[in-house]
Amino acid sequence: MDKRLLDILVCPLCKSTLHLDVNQHELICKADRLAYPIRDDVPVMLVDEARTLSADEIL
Repeated sequence: MDKRLLDILVCPLCKSTLHLDVNQHELICKADRLAYPIRDDVPVMLVDEARTLSADEIL
């Protein structure tokens, strides 16, 4: 994922910074415990498409 795009993307729910999980192809919002998928190099920034993270995944 392009570093410039990652720098400007924020969580659509709380507007906090997102963290890239290269292995899972997801953008992580630690504040809301959500993982937004990246499909075909395009981040899907829809709350309905996000996966809820477990407490272990947040660490």
